[in-house]
Amino acid sequence: MWKIVYDNQIENRDRIAQGQALLLLQAGENGGLAEGKETGGYAYPFIEPAVLGQALPSLRKLLVFSWGFTFEGTLVPPPQDDLWMTETARKQGAEPILVLTPFSGGAFNNQLVKVLVENEMLQDKVTDELLAAVSDRGYAGVNIDFEYVLPESRVRYAEFIGKLRTKMNRNGYRVSVAVAPKISDSQKGLLVEGIDYALLGENADAVFLMTYEWGYTYGPPMAVAPLDKVREVVEYAVSRIPAGKLILGIPNYGYDWPLPYEKGITRARTVGNAEAAGIAAENGAVIEYARMSQAPWFTYKKSGIEHVVWFEDPRSVEAKWNLVKEYELAGAWYWNLMRIFRANWLMMGSEQTGEKDGLEKQGI
Repeated sequence: MWKIVYDNQIENRDRIAQGQALLLLQAGENGGLAEGKETGGYAYPFIEPAVLGQALPSLRKLLVFSWGFTFEGTLVPPPQDDLWMTETARKQGAEPILVLTPFSGGAFNNQLVKVLVENEMLQDKVTDELLAAVSDRGYAGVNIDFEYVLPESRVRYAEFIGKLRTKMNRNGYRVSVAVAPKISDSQKGLLVEGIDYALLGENADAVFLMTYEWGYTYGPPMAVAPLDKVREVVEYAVSRIPAGKLILGIPNYGYDWPLPYEKGITRARTVGNAEAAGIAAENGAVIEYARMSQAPWFTYKKSGIEHVVWFEDPRSVEAKWNLVKEYELAGAWYWNLMRIFRANWLMMGSEQTGEKDGLEKQGI
């Protein structure tokens, strides 16, 4: 019993939700779900060491979010020190990856991207500084996460990735690129028009599919990563990029929407997956499982307000990993590692130690 409680992060062992999926493993056993596949996850440098420590045994890549750059080509490190993360990852056998974003004022700035891809001298400075940073701080490579790329920057953006890759590969480092979910060449939208899957696939060592955020903070209630929608993206991606270069994105969170939903007004609250199951148990909610989306959800009422919650559980995670195997993708990375989802790490193959002693100290 203590292992079921620990593995599933059950706060009250006398109360679980009807319909709640539990991971059941013998002592010393793990799920081996990600065996032979690339595993990784994004984290901010302000992550609690104990939280990161829960995830690292099952990950081969730790993507540190994020570095930025100025219009003059000077790299901007994260506000918090990232060195402890690269050192911790190395000790755990994971490769730390520097994530570069065009952040300005706390948001993605596509003008930074436009200026960068149109100026070769600026590119040389950024790539030189990136090479120095990965070398100095113990990184194994660079992940480029440029969002809202302008349509006119599409080709030059891919060429910049290729230029960076050439320099990094020559020095023993790899370059991956994160891309918004897309299902056709002609798809419209701010997130996708400047993203050319085929060109980026040719110019990068790996391509990370950001297959999440269908359900999002200001959007209507739905699964964060509905499997039918994710499958459409994967089917398109493998038609443009070799499957062995593709990495699926899996969300490590859910959303809690107050009802009724009003467009432009309603704001969902982000919740952890274990937290979501706890909310259901606490409020006597019945957890349903959407077969099309392959995702759990439930409704509850608190302080006179109705809520609906969509999140991830062992079933939905397994469904996504099965998609990785079905299409023979390289693996999957998680956005993000800031919340503990112990059942997920155990399913993937991590070995948690000291569980029983820790629980006994807590009186569980």
